[in-house]
Amino acid sequence: MALIKFENVGIRAISATVPHRVVKTREMTEYYSEEEIEKFVSATGVEERRFVEPDQCASDLCYKSACQIFDETDIKREDIDALFFISQTPDYKIPGTSIIMQDKLGLRKDTIVYDVNMSCSGFIHGLLMAYSFLQIPTINNVMIMVGDTLSKMISLKDKGTGKLLGDAGTVSVIGKGAQYGESFFSMCTEGDNIETVIVKAGGARIPSSPETLKMQEWEDGSIRNLEQIIMVGDDVFSFAISVLPRDIKRLLEFAGKSIDEVDICAFHQANNFMSNYVAKKAKADPAKILHSIQKYGNTAGTSIPLCLVENREKIKANNSILMNAIGAGFAYGTVLINIGDCKILQLQEL
Repeated sequence: MALIKFENVGIRAISATVPHRVVKTREMTEYYSEEEIEKFVSATGVEERRFVEPDQCASDLCYKSACQIFDETDIKREDIDALFFISQTPDYKIPGTSIIMQDKLGLRKDTIVYDVNMSCSGFIHGLLMAYSFLQIPTINNVMIMVGDTLSKMISLKDKGTGKLLGDAGTVSVIGKGAQYGESFFSMCTEGDNIETVIVKAGGARIPSSPETLKMQEWEDGSIRNLEQIIMVGDDVFSFAISVLPRDIKRLLEFAGKSIDEVDICAFHQANNFMSNYVAKKAKADPAKILHSIQKYGNTAGTSIPLCLVENREKIKANNSILMNAIGAGFAYGTVLINIGDCKILQLQEL
């Protein structure tokens, strides 16, 4: 467990873009019975999601978000010193999508870029990287792009992911300023859980082949191939509820804060039942918990910034925000920041 404190670094702006195509859970009767659907909606809260068109990528959603920040704030392209593209669905295996984004956005040629894959904990890992980079005197602004088109990685006939995962792209610009005060991070990794959320084939370990693309029926009745996401939901839930409340408690003790002093809680939108359970165990006021899963499903690493954008009218200047996420592997963590004077922009569609 890493406990880290930063001073005078914070989020200057956040934007989010979702695809225009709406997929309603209750209309999936081609794949599931009405009883199955109602039980799922009741447990997860997912009423609908957004899916990209076949020719759209996560980078397209992030590009639109970045342009919105440049158009609607005082942040300029030449201000960006580093760019991180955080995704499980890059444009290509080679080159990195961050390199493509540097050119497409017209950023400086001395911009530092990285591609990162941290699944559902991608945003908080991106924040940690950005805050760390901003300790360098010559780095003043870091752009974090977090985007995923998970609809391209799932089978609609998969009982674990087919009704749950959706697409979105977000951009946050992190900068320096006394108005942000202190920020606190707790980051953890327990890598003996890789089989719980995994795409088994299509990489270097098990290369793509006709066999890995063959649709199969699995023990739970799901139909998917080896190049689509496998998620053992019960194992994710059991692990999450055992570690996340403890991690929140550790971070708050490190920060010298109580949960009652936190203004807003923005947890990874895995499902409503898990989020509410973690909040209850952490003794968080339910009125302070932000939700967006009902409209967008689980959008992996984008879910926290998307949730902030969706609930922008509930967030006031200088609110303290507690963020918590768990990603495949498992990699998980908790972050406490002051939102300062962050500009949270209106949600866009593509």
